[in-house]
Amino acid sequence: MGVAAAVLAKEHGLTVLSTTRNPERVQVLRELGVDYPIVDDGNVAEKVRATLPGGVHAALELVGTNVLPDTLKATAVHGTVCFTGMLSDSWTIPDFYPMDYLPNGVRLTAYGGESSDLPADAFQRYVDLVAAGTLPIRIDRVFTMDEIGEAHRIMQDGAAVGKLVVRISRPSQ
Repeated sequence: MGVAAAVLAKEHGLTVLSTTRNPERVQVLRELGVDYPIVDDGNVAEKVRATLPGGVHAALELVGTNVLPDTLKATAVHGTVCFTGMLSDSWTIPDFYPMDYLPNGVRLTAYGGESSDLPADAFQRYVDLVAAGTLPIRIDRVFTMDEIGEAHRIMQDGAAVGKLVVRISRPSQ
């Protein structure tokens, strides 16, 4: 659901559409400032274009190649899709033929870097907003290091709404 991306987009004054596969999470998206929460039933493009007939100007694909065609169809001519997620088990596009796969005029790019690849001032701005409490960050649960297996299970099951935090306690001095 790209909660952090949605929150940052709102902080920049953008109109934000965000998807969830769980209808019970629509209200959480609204509380975080998402303008148009969309329940992903496998046809996001149709729902996006019902809201914005021309499509979105930018899309962040966090799930994987299995849903990428739908995201591309939801994107406006001269819009850009940034592929950065591999949450599904589908990591490649078999028999990829760009002329059939990419809608005319829609750009596709990818990002797979680290936070160190970001401009330092942009990353610092994000940290400052979080520290000041002006950027809503939703923490679903906090775990101890002994509970890391449970945290992984929750993450894999998609049961968390927000960040899962593992607290590492410092050794006594």
